[in-house]
Amino acid sequence: MDKNGFSSFLLGLGVGIGIGMLFAPKSGAETRQLIKDKTGEGTDYLKQRASEVKDSAGDLLNKSKDALNRQKDTIAEAMEAGKQAYRDAVKPAAPPADGPAH
Repeated sequence: MDKNGFSSFLLGLGVGIGIGMLFAPKSGAETRQLIKDKTGEGTDYLKQRASEVKDSAGDLLNKSKDALNRQKDTIAEAMEAGKQAYRDAVKPAAPPADGPAH
């Protein structure tokens, strides 16, 4: 959840509670219960959003780990191919099959 969205949510919650208190045709006890209920709804919303953000972050982390592992495998394969090419390039020439000429 971005900072601006969170600020807007809190501002809306505060304004809604304030207007509700001004125009509520309910007793003090009923109004307090209403405020408590609305605050609970706000808390539930924040918990849900936090859970969604956590899940998204976990997915992103897993994708990043997979990409990193693929890169490590690619680099290891490239290094092995380079080593083999070096070994092939510096390998001494094989002597002729019929032995040295005299």
